[in-house]
Amino acid sequence: MKIICIGRNYSEHAREMAAELPQEPVFFLKPDTALLRTNRPFYIPDFTQEVHYEGELVFRICKNGKHIPERLALSYVDAVAVGVDFTARDVQNELKRKGLPWEKAKAFDGSAACGHFFMLSDFGNLLDLNLELRLNGQVKQKAATREMLFPVSYLIGYVSRFITLRQGDLLYTGTPAGVGPVAIGDEITGFINGRLSLRMKIK
Repeated sequence: MKIICIGRNYSEHAREMAAELPQEPVFFLKPDTALLRTNRPFYIPDFTQEVHYEGELVFRICKNGKHIPERLALSYVDAVAVGVDFTARDVQNELKRKGLPWEKAKAFDGSAACGHFFMLSDFGNLLDLNLELRLNGQVKQKAATREMLFPVSYLIGYVSRFITLRQGDLLYTGTPAGVGPVAIGDEITGFINGRLSLRMKIK
């Protein structure tokens, strides 16, 4: 199982990070050791002083595929959850400054939280899924799939040109605007169309 993460897939988030809008999808990988399963707490690592949450919709790949046509792409996913791409922002900024890869800031153990999956058949229109992320009960991020720069079907087709997708892989589809820091004692909750997918404590 691998975790595929899309960067800068919402224009407002790109702006808040002072980044250019991509002309094609930007993606990176996290190892399976990054996966933090449903409702388990996130422990802030000792190598960072500034961890940020980045709420995302996560789609589960349900069959193997390579060079998947966009028109068939949605048949390769069967479920969706709320996930959090935890980022050691201070580490990332230092790596950016040096022109180095970001794995230390993005791919550390527990950095890919994932909530309860709902079957896609539970939802009528996959182009209108609504993500909401709350920190201590306050809404911090809110967006819909129709706001993505690159829709899920395009992402699946694009990524599969380079990397074979396998059953059980997870596709994190990018975070909307509103990312920010977490602290010990915080609670994160995530919703899809008002349905609770993720609830986790920060320790």
